[in-house]
Amino acid sequence: MGYNPMTYLGEETVSMPKLTHLFLDHMFLQDLAHTALYRTPKLVHLDISHNQLRVLQPFSEGAPSLARLNLAGNPIYCNCYLRPLREWAIDSKVRLLGTCGGPEHFSGEHLDTLYPRDLRCQSQDAMLKAEFEEATRVAPPTEAPPPRVKCPANCACQAETNHSTCENRGHTKVPQGFSADTKLLDLRGNHFHYVPSNSFPGVPQVVSLHLQRCKIAEVEDGAFTGMKGLVYLYLSENDLTSLSPEAFKGLPHLTYLHLEKNRFTRFPKGAFRLVPGLQALHLEHNAIVKLESGSLVGGAEGVRGLYLTGNVINGVSARALERADALDTLHLGGNKLKEVPSQALGHAGNLGELKLSGNPIRWVGANAFRALGATLKDLYLDHTGLEKMSKDSLAGLGPGLRSLYLEGNRLEVVPDLNPLTSLEVINLAENPLLCDCPLLALRMWIERVNLKVRATCANPPEIRGRRVKDVHIFRACPGGESLLYSPTLGPKTSRTPKTTKPKPAHLNSPQMMPMSKARSKPRMGLRARPGGAKKTGQRRNEA
Repeated sequence: MGYNPMTYLGEETVSMPKLTHLFLDHMFLQDLAHTALYRTPKLVHLDISHNQLRVLQPFSEGAPSLARLNLAGNPIYCNCYLRPLREWAIDSKVRLLGTCGGPEHFSGEHLDTLYPRDLRCQSQDAMLKAEFEEATRVAPPTEAPPPRVKCPANCACQAETNHSTCENRGHTKVPQGFSADTKLLDLRGNHFHYVPSNSFPGVPQVVSLHLQRCKIAEVEDGAFTGMKGLVYLYLSENDLTSLSPEAFKGLPHLTYLHLEKNRFTRFPKGAFRLVPGLQALHLEHNAIVKLESGSLVGGAEGVRGLYLTGNVINGVSARALERADALDTLHLGGNKLKEVPSQALGHAGNLGELKLSGNPIRWVGANAFRALGATLKDLYLDHTGLEKMSKDSLAGLGPGLRSLYLEGNRLEVVPDLNPLTSLEVINLAENPLLCDCPLLALRMWIERVNLKVRATCANPPEIRGRRVKDVHIFRACPGGESLLYSPTLGPKTSRTPKTTKPKPAHLNSPQMMPMSKARSKPRMGLRARPGGAKKTGQRRNEA
């Protein structure tokens, strides 16, 4: 998949159980989630060479078979932030290919030869100064000097990768004069305060534009005019409170827009009218209070991922998600919702992932998710303080649901999980489960499924802390008799049938079985039901 304009791989991005070799070289990767490969247990070789990775977290979760990690051509900074990756590589016997891009005393050193104890950090000021000196250092003349590339003052531009950066250089105005071949433009960490119109002339091929932490409070109309190739726009960690639709004029291919950690108090409805290709909209950690009617109408109807975690949303209008037919992922975690916005979800008929984690939802009523029954795959209701769920709260969610997160709540019982026949993950940890007859359905369900179910008893006190599947109390419940011989409940305590006798030793020899008519009669008798039952019971006792 090399030579694609990707800048980031998120959690569990690669979900291919049989994949052994993955090539993501010559792209624009600047970061990878440490769980990006969580679902690739057979991955042996990962090539992420020639990207923009300066540091990388170890893949401690997932990819247990990884043997080679190619980081060649990345500006890897070999300091204390690289130490966890190096230690993980040594412990997991993963070969690291590539060299250090800095600091100066490690420049050119092979990653596989570094000792973790030598990977140290200076103070932040010293690090920034060293990085600036390295980025602006004049390379010694060579026989064939590389071609010069257009680059503004106090910036660094690479002709080979078509990447240009002015990161943390103290600019107060957007610099201009970059090469027309520039693909990645990194201006984060400056002090622009506002972005005037036509701020980026002559860079039609830029795919990824980074404007994080620039104290931007205003983006003027036509600010990005001419950036016809822009796919990723990062305006995170600024001071924006509103956006004009005209601000995004001339961006026909804009797909990923990051507006997290700004100062929005209302959803910027209508601001995306001129970017019909928008698929992922990040508005996490703002101060949005409510999702009003028709929030996505007027430009954002095609959004597939809407991320609103960490706002202060206390209400979702019944028509807030109107015309959200393309919406696949909705994150509303960490807000102030007191109930599941069931009516609004009825307009998002293709939703596959719903996160409501961390909202003060105490009760989930009947049919709360029925409108999503055909599409929902991942449901997060963890750490909400949930005290009770209607027995029909999960009605309509059947074979499609893959994961259900209910940990960190106050549930004593849970609704019927039998219809959820395709669950791969379920978490019931940190709930005060009452291990008595009302929980029998859960206990019997645990017995039937091939899943690791994290569920422990809180009451009665005498069995507090024990796993639900290990307690015997359910045997006394009506219908619990079938758990009597469960292998998870330990040795069987019932009395052995009196008619069962130990098998004579000579019958254990297969050579003796067919030798006489007298011995053939018991064999015939074993085909009858009573004899068969005795043999089965005997084998269970022996086991």
